[in-house]
Amino acid sequence: MNDTRLEHIVGKVKDIPMLPDRINRIIKITEDPDSTIEDLEKEILLDQSLTSKILRLANSTHYGYPRKINTISQATILLGFKTIKSIVLASTVSKMMVKELKGYGLGKNDLWTQSQTCAIISRYIAKDVGFNGPETAYIGGLLRDIGKTILNYYVEKEYNAITNRVQFGKVSFLEAEEEILGFNHAQVGEKIAERWNFPQELVEAIGLHHNPETSTIDPKLVSIVHIADSITMMLGISIGADGLTYNFSPFALHSLNYSTQDIEQLISQSYDLIIDKDSFNL
Repeated sequence: MNDTRLEHIVGKVKDIPMLPDRINRIIKITEDPDSTIEDLEKEILLDQSLTSKILRLANSTHYGYPRKINTISQATILLGFKTIKSIVLASTVSKMMVKELKGYGLGKNDLWTQSQTCAIISRYIAKDVGFNGPETAYIGGLLRDIGKTILNYYVEKEYNAITNRVQFGKVSFLEAEEEILGFNHAQVGEKIAERWNFPQELVEAIGLHHNPETSTIDPKLVSIVHIADSITMMLGISIGADGLTYNFSPFALHSLNYSTQDIEQLISQSYDLIIDKDSFNL
């Protein structure tokens, strides 16, 4: 990997996403065991747009509450601090992911729809395999392709070279990115996660979701995001230029103790997980 050029891109691109101060404060509150529901609600209510997005997501069907959630405090009581943190991050990064990414053949809103789908499926898989951190899996699934928002400009410039390498070299889009640019979108996403001071296991899940067999920190988490990503592609969610080039890693299947039949069932169940448009309309 061309570390010097990668660091240059992550450090110099003017559109590098930074988490707003309020979001950082909210995350700190959710991670502080001494924080109260009132502390969290007070900070969130300072942002009317964020408040409405949290309530919209909290009321989406995949959280499974039959009655309407009307307040932030009610959402926090029912969902918990970790889920509120996930929703806050989702509402924030949605702004970064709604743009058209020509380099990846993704139209407006495509990356966001794809990412939220992967996040929802990641959470479901985490619960299914008894992973102690379903919200961490959700965030990993949500942000696994955040690097595309930065690398898009460079991929677009080299699009013909990359697609020709895929077509005639019979390599994946990811491999072609590495050959032509010196690094891939997952590695850029990893650098962004580091810049956001995310835990190392989450940084790894974003950076290695295409290569779970190379994981050293939390192979199970990386495998969850990998499987969710592959299912998202198989469902045909916002397929872009690189959408048909990934397969299920045998390592990931073994790590999660999934058989081929289990995956077929997961794919079928995933359709039901993503039918609620409120999960995507932010």
